[in-house]
Amino acid sequence: MAFKLMMSAQKKWRKLDGQNRLPEIIQGVEFRDGLRQIQAAA
Repeated sequence: MAFKLMMSAQKKWRKLDGQNRLPEIIQGVEFRDGLRQIQAAA
C-alpha cells in the first residue's frame, strides 16, 4: 500500500525552484523572499 502511494506521488514531483542557487546557499549567502541579501561593511 505504501509503495503504491509513493509511486503515485512520484508522478507529481517536480524539481526545486532555484536549484541553480544551491552553491550560494551552501556558501552561506542569505536570501529573503527569494532575493539575495547584500551585507554592508561594518
